[in-house]
Amino acid sequence: MKTTVIGDGGWGTALAMVLHRNGHEVTVWGPFSEYIEEIRVSGKNKTYLPGVEIPASIHWTADREAAVKDADLIVFVVPSRFYKPVVESLKPYISENTLLLSATKGLDEQTYERMSEVAEHILQRPVAVLSGPSHAEEVARGIPCAVAIAAVNHDVAEQIQQLFVNDSFRVYTLSDVIGVELGGALKNVIAVAAGIGDGMGFGDNTKAALMTRGIAEITRLGVALGAKPETFSGLSGIGDLMVTCMSRHSRNRGVGERLGKGETLEEIMASMKMVAEGIWNCQAAKELADRLGIPVPITEQVNAVVHEGKDPRQAVMDLMARAPKPE
Repeated sequence: MKTTVIGDGGWGTALAMVLHRNGHEVTVWGPFSEYIEEIRVSGKNKTYLPGVEIPASIHWTADREAAVKDADLIVFVVPSRFYKPVVESLKPYISENTLLLSATKGLDEQTYERMSEVAEHILQRPVAVLSGPSHAEEVARGIPCAVAIAAVNHDVAEQIQQLFVNDSFRVYTLSDVIGVELGGALKNVIAVAAGIGDGMGFGDNTKAALMTRGIAEITRLGVALGAKPETFSGLSGIGDLMVTCMSRHSRNRGVGERLGKGETLEEIMASMKMVAEGIWNCQAAKELADRLGIPVPITEQVNAVVHEGKDPRQAVMDLMARAPKPE
């Protein structure tokens, strides 16, 4: 099939390589023509996926119309902060028969919408979602992993599943779009907290506590927004949370670690070329929870550290000093 990946970052490149391995025609769109040409000529995405050889038969373009015209599947993998304007710019060129899939793990910072909601409002069509424990660095190298694809229409989920599934990329289907998408977005905030603990020299006990209580607050918020609680026990919930909180590949955990070591957010962000969605989305997650009256204490403290300049040590003390309660 003719497939298009919108987004030339590490995750977009990795998903393009999965589709290519499965024999599909693959085009990747990126916003900057000079960088797209560099990837095309060198066969490497040096900024976002260093050290990985990219097949020469994957097409690269900065032309929006050429990227999506006559595509059977379009995968949106644009950072949440740029997601809405990119989808809007593509709308005139997308066929009404094209399958649509969102693989961005984030929330809109103004509306607090999930990314598929953003795309659906623009395109006036259902958008499936892909999430799960899947670092681009490993997926691109064919290291085995498993992910979840959710769509309201089960036939659509199965169609997209067949496009992606192979012997190193296992795909499960389900109907809980809200849960799958929120699990992928909210775990980034908890991963920042886990990284702060790493930076402060805490141990396994601390991280286990953060992850366990983190999935509890993710589930509370997700259920309040219409998700199924069992979804957060699966790949897009606890699975994605585990890998993001523990892995050396995790940008969100890495940013948290640097905060825990005393670096300022400005210093950290100035040195990064890639996105850490948890930094962008912690405020949206907190304010969404506040609106619904859902307690999210870890998210609140991450937001205070990131956006209010709170000392990470004080944030940990405030979490530990909360009133005792039943689990």
